[in-house]
Amino acid sequence: MTRIEERFERLRREGRKAFIPYLTAGDPTLEITRDLVIALDKAGADVVELGVPFSDPIADGPVIQRGTERALAAGSGLRKVLGLGAEIRKQSQVPLLLMSYYNPLFNYGLERLAKDLAQSGFDGILATDLTVEESDEYSRLMRGAGLNTIFLAAPTSSPERMKKIAQASSGFLYAVSRTGVTGERQELDSDLQDFLQALRKHTSVPIAVGFGVSRPEHVRSVWQSADGAIVGSAIVREIEKNIGKPDLVERVAAFAGWLSHPDEKSLPV
Repeated sequence: MTRIEERFERLRREGRKAFIPYLTAGDPTLEITRDLVIALDKAGADVVELGVPFSDPIADGPVIQRGTERALAAGSGLRKVLGLGAEIRKQSQVPLLLMSYYNPLFNYGLERLAKDLAQSGFDGILATDLTVEESDEYSRLMRGAGLNTIFLAAPTSSPERMKKIAQASSGFLYAVSRTGVTGERQELDSDLQDFLQALRKHTSVPIAVGFGVSRPEHVRSVWQSADGAIVGSAIVREIEKNIGKPDLVERVAAFAGWLSHPDEKSLPV
């Protein structure tokens, strides 16, 4: 079992749900990203998504786009993100998921990528814009290296496509809470529960919900129907708010703790 699978299994036994924060690797620097991952692990993160910055992030809203620009300006890229994974593994065993657009992965070389990802301590991979219909070689190589392959399912997916996505996903299935790009929202889609029930018909792997999950009440709501809540833009915005402050890492970790303990903690000052 990968660390991702082990974590979801442990959470299932304990009757708990997963909290999965997203970071753009290198925002604002690779060193700060490393420290953030370690701090988020201690703050209760169950899986950490590390995004590879890409020059054309078509699925991301303005907050993550700005984080991507900062990461690229800091010199981050796929090779350095792999090195970052190895650095994190010296201090933490938190499950790590690499999230990327497909172009950097293809250019790196899929066979080499699968080997290097595993050696760098990553547990799974998500190629945001790779369709399940075109993923056979990619999935074969990644799974052959012992990595989970996570795919996105959207509310607009047909039952037939949901089935294909479910069959291709291991570790967990990423359910997009709504159509459109990433970003914070005041309310989650009212049809989310129906969407998750439809997905459940096709898979026994855990389901985690992302896109728009940005407040403790959102996390609590997602946990009622899914196995995990994924928070991206809200955390990237918190990083943006605190750039240049000596306690940036502590502030972001406290914010994540507020999100992941919706019944226990007040909003950090």
